[in-house]
Amino acid sequence: MNAALSDGKIPSLDGLRAFSIMLVVVGHLHATRGFPELGLEHILGDYGLLGVRVFFVISGFLITTLLLRELEQQGRISLRAFYARRALRIFPAAFAFIGALALADWLGWIELRPVDLLAALTYTVNFLPEPSWDIGHLWSLSVEEQFYLLWPLALARLGVRRGAWVALAFFIAAPLVRTAMRLGFESSVMQDLPIFPAVCDGIAIGCLFAIGRPWLLRQQQYLWFTASAWMLGLVPLIFAIHHLSSGYTMADLLGYPVMLLAIATIVEASTRWRTQNLAGRVLNWPPLVWLGVLSYSLYLWQQPFLDHHTRALYA
Repeated sequence: MNAALSDGKIPSLDGLRAFSIMLVVVGHLHATRGFPELGLEHILGDYGLLGVRVFFVISGFLITTLLLRELEQQGRISLRAFYARRALRIFPAAFAFIGALALADWLGWIELRPVDLLAALTYTVNFLPEPSWDIGHLWSLSVEEQFYLLWPLALARLGVRRGAWVALAFFIAAPLVRTAMRLGFESSVMQDLPIFPAVCDGIAIGCLFAIGRPWLLRQQQYLWFTASAWMLGLVPLIFAIHHLSSGYTMADLLGYPVMLLAIATIVEASTRWRTQNLAGRVLNWPPLVWLGVLSYSLYLWQQPFLDHHTRALYA
């Protein structure tokens, strides 16, 4: 195991999480009362959604890295221990948020349907057409929870090699599923429903990069590229593909895999950046790391206060 990943902490990922949550928050702020219309969506596309995609890649890479570390050190993956750790990490904050929303609904401050609360509690918001605004963002956490449920089980039962083939299959299949949904449900609420098979390619590429990392670190061209200034070119490439794929099905089908490969390259390379370059110093800057650590809570609570429908903070 690489030294940068052997001390119980993966450098730079909290910094990347911070940038991701900033994309989400600014993406929601632009339609909220008192915040100026930046017009960036005309250039960058839905950058809030892009922030979520980056979260997915980070999650796939991080969880797989930790599972592989456990497999290497213990000779097996303890599913019971994994699920217990995830439950302690996720459920208290999530259920506190959902409880607060239920109370706000009872007091008449917001409006939720019973199906909204049921979907939130069961982590199935990504299968719910047109969820209420206040729980709508939980679609991504539902996708994450479904990943946590399925992927460790696949690795533990299938092994790393066959698990990698499963991740590759999902990476290839997701753009095809999205394309089929857009063509088959045109002008329907089902058209862009973020069901797991349609949006799991970001998580899958993170898993693949974690599994393939030892091989990647033996490739001199990859090491040269990720240490060079050419890496900076991945950022505008990511925004350009994301913007195009938001409006064109073929750009999604053909371009989105390239964009996710670019994001995964940044995620993997960032784990080797500490203070030896500017990017590493920025991503490991303590205030940014602190923001990244808080990103889960910030993501949970930002939605009710940044309301596109009332354009109010908070009405």
